[in-house]
Amino acid sequence: MSASAFWRCARASQSIRKGCDLRCPFCGHEDSQVKDSRPTEDAGAIRRRRQCEGCGARFTTFERIQLRELTVVKSEGAGGGFKREPFDREKLLRSVSIAARKRPIEAAQLEKLVSGIQRQLETLGENEVRSGKIGEMVMEGLKGLDSVAYIRFASVYKDFREARDFEEFAGTVSEVGKG
Repeated sequence: MSASAFWRCARASQSIRKGCDLRCPFCGHEDSQVKDSRPTEDAGAIRRRRQCEGCGARFTTFERIQLRELTVVKSEGAGGGFKREPFDREKLLRSVSIAARKRPIEAAQLEKLVSGIQRQLETLGENEVRSGKIGEMVMEGLKGLDSVAYIRFASVYKDFREARDFEEFAGTVSEVGKG
């Protein structure tokens, strides 16, 4: 692991770095005891069950290796400017989950897809990545999972404006996920 790598803990929708305050989500107490640790199914994170020393409540944290700080560069449209924001894994997972809602795709498959995309981005060797690059990677990943989720994501990513846009794009998609 490189010197710049650090552990990232994600608790619910919050992200905190190891060494920062890890507070109980119930009472805010700073000290907790790890009761159980195990790798996640995709081995991309460590799941830790913790017990608060203040109130005794139990909660779960996830630790992931983050190789570098990534910044997403988004174009601001006709103005030609650019907006930069930190890469947010949870935001990416939410977007993919929305596209896959009510589809026969396991949550573990979506986690694996997002983890794979994050790993690829971190190994590109660049600290800044275009939002379009991330969109292309998601499209490629969903293409192999489910045609409906693929089309749903494409409708937002490619900014479909009319029903005809859906029809034209769907006509190019042939039973995705079958090969």
